[in-house]
Amino acid sequence: MTVSASLQQMLSSPKTILLTLLALSWPMAVVALTPHAGAWLPLVIMALLVWWRLSRERRHWGLVLMFVAAMLALSGHASIGIRAWPILVNASLLGMFAWTLRCPPSLIERLARRQEPDLSEHGVRYTRRVTQVWCLFFAGNGLISLWTALYADLATWAVYNGGIAYGLCALLFVIEWCVRQRVREKSSDAFSRKDDGYHD
Repeated sequence: MTVSASLQQMLSSPKTILLTLLALSWPMAVVALTPHAGAWLPLVIMALLVWWRLSRERRHWGLVLMFVAAMLALSGHASIGIRAWPILVNASLLGMFAWTLRCPPSLIERLARRQEPDLSEHGVRYTRRVTQVWCLFFAGNGLISLWTALYADLATWAVYNGGIAYGLCALLFVIEWCVRQRVREKSSDAFSRKDDGYHD
């Protein structure tokens, strides 16, 4: 199976959709569960979810993660484990986007070709730049998430990772959409001028 096919299968998998919804609500779930059940219960849930999401060939990594989670719980550091979820999500997304830069086409190009199969060379360069921007976003967001996990209180961690980070992500989506419309207009104008030149 090609990398493109694997990504398409992953993006359309019910497991991925469910895990994404759980990941988005994770900070709020931690805040709700921790005062009543302690940090160990969310940590166990997180480890089981990751193990469940992994393919059969990679389930051994899930067992490693469950072992690490157990060690954190037994050593009294379960709170660090549950705060690591946003870091893992950002690292995974960074790795996925960066891998497609190393092995083209880029992830954004693959998504764009679903709507525009005959993407121009200019479009290919643009989608590669957008993929690079998202890599920078996930790297920066992951570092901030790491800081909140290590040094901030639970409320601050939840506010950033369960609110501000999503707002920044949405803002980047909006900015990219606006830039894309501008790029399309310039591309259309350039094509029109070129076409007029042919007719002359």
